[in-house]
Amino acid sequence: MADLPTTLTLSLDSGGDVVIRLRSDLAPGHVERIAGLANEGFYDGVVFHRVIPGFMAQGGCPKGTGTSGSKLPDLKAEFSSQPHVRGVCSMARTSAPNSANSQFFICFDDAGFLDRQYTVWGEVTSGMEFVDALPKGEPPRTPGKIVTARAV
Repeated sequence: MADLPTTLTLSLDSGGDVVIRLRSDLAPGHVERIAGLANEGFYDGVVFHRVIPGFMAQGGCPKGTGTSGSKLPDLKAEFSSQPHVRGVCSMARTSAPNSANSQFFICFDDAGFLDRQYTVWGEVTSGMEFVDALPKGEPPRTPGKIVTARAV
């Protein structure tokens, strides 16, 4: 596998940039997928369709509904012991462990019940206040969106 990007920047319409340290040491396949989709423009304009206070903000569905993913095949799980705490970025999936594709979530708070069951691929290093500012709801009446997403 070629050298993977180390940083993902999500420019959100809620006010600014969210900088995420990519954790290829934990989930190289997922980092490669997220970075590749970001740099193809897949996430540009995509909304956070599920934002639950005290839990997480979920996005990455091209339909904005939580019902779909990219055209690429689903990913094999890369579960780790990395805890789901505030600022952790992890993959959304169905009840099938190897069903993650393009949807992801950012934890607002500790969510230890997700540990070892969802693939952690990054952690917010700055701009968490812009995640906190996303409109809440399932779905939000006016969902917040990713203006651009780029990995370097």
